[in-house]
Amino acid sequence: AAVSWYDEFQRLYDTIPCIEVQALKEHNDQVLHLSFSHSGCLFASCSKDCTVKIWSNELDISLQHSSNMRPYNWSYTQFSQFNSDDSLLLVSGVFVGPHNSSSGEIAVISMENFTLLSRVRNKPYDVFGCWLNETNLISGNLHRIGRITSCSVLWLNNAFQGIESENVNVVKRLFKIQNLNASTIRTVMVADCSRYDSPDLLLDYEEQLAASTSTCPVFDLGSDSEEEEAKPKQTAEPAGQELPDDGGVTAEDGLQQFFDDIMEGRVRPAMTETELETKVAELFIRNRTKPPELNLLPTDSNSKTKYLIFTTGCLTYSPHQIGIKRILPHQMTTAGPVLGEERRSDEFFDSLDHVIDIHGHIIGMGLSPDHRYLYVNSRAWPRDCVISDPMQPPPIAEEIDLHVFDLKTMKEVKRALRAHRAYTPNEECFFIFLDVSRDFVA
Repeated sequence: AAVSWYDEFQRLYDTIPCIEVQALKEHNDQVLHLSFSHSGCLFASCSKDCTVKIWSNELDISLQHSSNMRPYNWSYTQFSQFNSDDSLLLVSGVFVGPHNSSSGEIAVISMENFTLLSRVRNKPYDVFGCWLNETNLISGNLHRIGRITSCSVLWLNNAFQGIESENVNVVKRLFKIQNLNASTIRTVMVADCSRYDSPDLLLDYEEQLAASTSTCPVFDLGSDSEEEEAKPKQTAEPAGQELPDDGGVTAEDGLQQFFDDIMEGRVRPAMTETELETKVAELFIRNRTKPPELNLLPTDSNSKTKYLIFTTGCLTYSPHQIGIKRILPHQMTTAGPVLGEERRSDEFFDSLDHVIDIHGHIIGMGLSPDHRYLYVNSRAWPRDCVISDPMQPPPIAEEIDLHVFDLKTMKEVKRALRAHRAYTPNEECFFIFLDVSRDFVA
């Protein structure tokens, strides 16, 4: 961004924090997350001590409020986010339910008087939750369908759930997505397309894109079949393109014939129960899913569009894909039927509008301030690995890669940057929050 060596020296010398000015010791266990208000005047901290603390970000930082969530059976607080006008704080946590089952919950705290306004169930807890707009937040729920098949439901919730709302919806079902091979939807976030190209953040995107397209692979994996998504391809194709069929028999017909043969005893399945369950789920997805929205890329007419972004997968439980789903204007309110739009039996599930395959374990995501770029931390899988058991994901690299995706073109714009190393194995791998400012990524 700098135009001279002197400017660059000033930027690096003056704007990178390098002096500790204060140590805040009010938490008495690990601090897991910090979030700043949009004005920069406040920040909130979450910790394994099961409190969320709200601080005044003055020259001398001071504690404004502390909420202990243990009375609500929480075991710790893990994430927080201020709404767009800094009047409310979303706090996400983990609680222990009956029979020691752990699930998640989201609490909303008023910044005016620090009162607890509402609580919303959130399952699994690493959905985290996020704001859609000033008064509505998104949470998740998980329904088991089989041993390795489940359904993720994303809910829109009103932050205010007081007595006066008894005649008005406080929740509405947004999306219902079938998961394959023990995967689930996690880490939801909302990108607001109307914030693209905000003047204070405008960089020379076209030049940057031109310089990067010659050196990095393009992932454009939007498709209407999970089987197709399972095989990452490096060429851009429009979402919803049909597979060419051989001799008039589609892949779907072939799969249906295969099931008919099994059910009528003409053939014995030469596959494990797990593989059979996945095949059944794939057939169900094909016959019971709404087609993806066409033309996901924003135009002037749909600049009010918002994208729901989350981690998902189709091969194993470890999150290895980024799912993107457009939220339409009528879906941004809890008005209307609680279960959302009417569903025909052949549109039982919602399809993803776009899928980006990372080919590795995703351990962090963050948006640029203008919401145009998605930054993703991942630990790569071996190049030619084959996953035969969804409960046994491939080993992951020690290097942490940082990918950058342009949400305007849905393409990767920078080759992965490498800075950190990690040594935890797959099953113990945890989420690393990253944050993005105009000049830096932390």
